[in-house]
Amino acid sequence: METEPLIDQKRPHVVFIPFPAQSHIKCMLKLAKLLHYKGIHITSINTKSSHVRLVKSGGIHDINGVPGFRFKTVQDSPTCDADDDGVEHTPTILELMTYLKENFYDSFLDLVSSLETPVTCIVCDGFMTFTNSIHAAEKLEVPIFLFWTMAACGFMGFYQSKVLVEKGLVPLKDESYLTNGYLEMEIDWIPGMEGIRLKDLPEFIRVTSPNDIAFTFLLEVAQKADNVSHMIFHTFEDLEASLIEEIRFVFPNVYNVGPLQLLLNQKQESKSSEFSGYSLRHEEPECVQWLESKEPNSVVYVNFGSIAVMSLQDLVELGWGLVNSKYEFSWIIRNDLVDGKPSVLPKELEDAINEKGFVGSWCTQEEVLNHRSIGGFLTHGGWGSIIDSLSSGVPMICCPFLGDQLTNCRQMCKKWEIGMEIEKNTKRDEVEKLLRMLMEGEEGKIMRNKALEWKKMAEMATGSCGSSSLDIEKLIDEITNLTKT
Repeated sequence: METEPLIDQKRPHVVFIPFPAQSHIKCMLKLAKLLHYKGIHITSINTKSSHVRLVKSGGIHDINGVPGFRFKTVQDSPTCDADDDGVEHTPTILELMTYLKENFYDSFLDLVSSLETPVTCIVCDGFMTFTNSIHAAEKLEVPIFLFWTMAACGFMGFYQSKVLVEKGLVPLKDESYLTNGYLEMEIDWIPGMEGIRLKDLPEFIRVTSPNDIAFTFLLEVAQKADNVSHMIFHTFEDLEASLIEEIRFVFPNVYNVGPLQLLLNQKQESKSSEFSGYSLRHEEPECVQWLESKEPNSVVYVNFGSIAVMSLQDLVELGWGLVNSKYEFSWIIRNDLVDGKPSVLPKELEDAINEKGFVGSWCTQEEVLNHRSIGGFLTHGGWGSIIDSLSSGVPMICCPFLGDQLTNCRQMCKKWEIGMEIEKNTKRDEVEKLLRMLMEGEEGKIMRNKALEWKKMAEMATGSCGSSSLDIEKLIDEITNLTKT
């Protein structure tokens, strides 16, 4: 159900355009909520199927009647809808790209023209520029801000695709370059990402054809970023200082606004009537309830995000590694985690899991990671998960699957020193070994102390005079001043 609260014509009105994926929508809504707290009116434009899932999960059930915050929808691929059996299907990037590239622009202009109040500016997900959103902003004669719902290093990993093309390093000459050591080449021209390798950049660059769909999408996104002067990142200054400084040489207006959850935590008590959910999936309270009886720092939390898929064999190996480690664990197994289908574990493994672990289908991750019982996090390395873990002072084991997860994993292991990498298809003995290192080994103790240091720095960044708090105020001032021109 879409809401139609009244909007004060004198206040700024910002239209948000999130990319239709869980982590992007969640991050965009958190920023939108912060701006709304500051008196800015918000219209968030989701794809129809994303909005249906958001409502169904209970994520926005309590926004009805909140003045100045509303949702609108545009149509997307019908394959995104849930089946009658309740299995939620996340649309592939290809499905989203194909439909939205052809249809979003006209639908968006029609929608904005129907709004009863003028739009002050657009905050657009950096990945939605392929829909001609920049051209739409020009046609509407309003400024556009690109919000990269990731770290500065994640953005730079994508942005470098055009530089790699200019230098003749990609596309690859032939498929032998995938296995001959070429991907081990270090990229030595990015301050703050020293030692980063080609293999640590998004896998979309590992193609031999310049016409590969994913590769051309990545290249288009990187090139279109140069047409926008305002960039927002979900990071904080101390975490990526030298890289942020490098980005400021390219883009004149940069705002670092993370961790958003820590900024929101300061507003919760005075704004308890606001909506509090951001999830496209039902968050099970049992995930947190199970933790209540556990000892401090004793539980491993396992979650591979909303998109990653694995084989049943890999899931079984991971399960036995968890069981054999003897640690208690809270494991999120989505109903589409195994090759996009429901998973059925062997009876012997299922019985062993029931003795030491809790299995849920989705949870409120921020609450889980902040629970005193959590001692480590086995993650896919999505930025939402990493910054949640950073904010909670929890060390990690990272198993990256795609996109910026590869870059995030390299930085967290080598630059921030808060995690270890584990490869996909790893056998149970290696899983067990790394879990023991994380939870009780000397390496784990060092990483835990480092994670706690980053937690303090994140709290400082989001304090009253912290860098992220100041950047939020600078962003709000910029938007507010647009209404005066």
